[in-house]
Amino acid sequence: MNKQISIELLENEYWWGGTVSDGVSMPFGEKKFKRKLNPVNTPNQANPILLSNKGRYIWSEQPFDFEFTEGLLKIYNCSGEIMKAEGYQDLREAYAAAQIYFPPDGNIPEPLMFTAPQYNTWIELMYDQEEEKILEYAEAIINNGMSPGILMIDDNWQEDYGVWQFHPQRFKNPKKMVDRLHELGFKVMLWTCPFVSPDSSTYRYLAKEGLLIKNKEGSPAIREWWNGYSAILDLTNPDTIAWYKEQLDTLMNEYQIDGFKFDAGDSVYYRNDDLCAESIHANEHAEYFARFGLQYSLNEFRACWKMAGKAIGQRLCDKAHSWGEGGLGSLIPNGLAQGLMGYSFTCPDMIGGGEYQNFLANSENLDQELFVRYAQCSALFPMMQFSAAPWRVLDQEHFQYCLEAANLHHQFGEEILALANHAAETGEPMIRYMEYSFPNQGLTNIKDQFMLGNDILVAPVVKKGMTKRLIHFPVGSWKGDDGSVVEGPCEREVDAPLSRLPWYRKMS
Repeated sequence: MNKQISIELLENEYWWGGTVSDGVSMPFGEKKFKRKLNPVNTPNQANPILLSNKGRYIWSEQPFDFEFTEGLLKIYNCSGEIMKAEGYQDLREAYAAAQIYFPPDGNIPEPLMFTAPQYNTWIELMYDQEEEKILEYAEAIINNGMSPGILMIDDNWQEDYGVWQFHPQRFKNPKKMVDRLHELGFKVMLWTCPFVSPDSSTYRYLAKEGLLIKNKEGSPAIREWWNGYSAILDLTNPDTIAWYKEQLDTLMNEYQIDGFKFDAGDSVYYRNDDLCAESIHANEHAEYFARFGLQYSLNEFRACWKMAGKAIGQRLCDKAHSWGEGGLGSLIPNGLAQGLMGYSFTCPDMIGGGEYQNFLANSENLDQELFVRYAQCSALFPMMQFSAAPWRVLDQEHFQYCLEAANLHHQFGEEILALANHAAETGEPMIRYMEYSFPNQGLTNIKDQFMLGNDILVAPVVKKGMTKRLIHFPVGSWKGDDGSVVEGPCEREVDAPLSRLPWYRKMS
């Protein structure tokens, strides 16, 4: 039986939650808005939580759909109990109370994810993942003065989907390659996914053993995704988990791979009537995928359901090489939404934009200013990730600004790591809405600046051509990266040339 409730909105009440991709539309309340969580149909993290600046929250263990319209919040299409709580002082208190449903587990992902920049080979090499080119990319990172960190070898290093072995034509000596990457100071991740190419001996074996998801007719389900048509591992089956773990552990043992990027576990590729070892909702397959990946401390996910509070690196979905809400303009609001849904260990998309078809379309005329602002916006996130080589696609001046952003992240590394440990213990977001940190100061709709922890206010430039920007300073004394001191509360227009990422530390 589907359950539903309607809640009358209070005066000046705003809400956050649901899906990370809707961060650009948060807070909800003023305008009509509708979102389906049953099932989730967006390409990023989601959690069945809604939080109010008036100290209220909604939770259900089951997916629901919701709508804001005519002064009402309507929750519907939910098969489970809908929990409504109120009486808390503000957004921060409501979030703290709601964590009974997604408590932090006390653990963090691999510390290097926070303390140094990450590098992903996807945009730089796309499907042309080859041993020599990967080594050239890594050597160039070091030769151009950038700090080593995590290096992710992306899709097409493998023989096939489900055949998790280095392709012998593209990788002549993968062990030697990984050893060299380690010598340079990198930890190495490999891309993987829960799909299996149907025209393979692996598929035939997995189908025979009953390790694949079946459709309602009882045949292995073949689903279209961005790389074609594939079967899907049934991760509700312990035998499937054991098989998949054996594939990945072999890579770790034989080649000293350090971790994995887990991609393509989106709920949209599953059906509620799929036949699995356990009968679960389509959304829960993303949850099972994340549970599997959690056993590797060096991990990254893009799609997730109800795994908030866990030691998972959560990347924003692929962004366009653009200034708007499909590109740079989404990083702050969607990154903040991640934190407020319990996904504290957040990473923006690849600097310059990781949506490869869009990047290809713009590759002959890249916006160097945009690339720099992407890097600056990412610099004081919990994590930052390069892919397209900035020394290759930018002139020396613009590359230098990106290098400065990367160095800033590295300089803040231990402070960011301390915030990660704090999040693991308390569940508090690492980056925070202004309204979360400074409730009832008129900052509810501010989402182009953020707090890193309690004390660092970060105000990147996210609009083309801007060399000044308006910053909203809460109560307190704030010392800027430029040495200036601002007494809040106030609004102040500050200089923000392309060389500057404005940030301020709270002094009192």
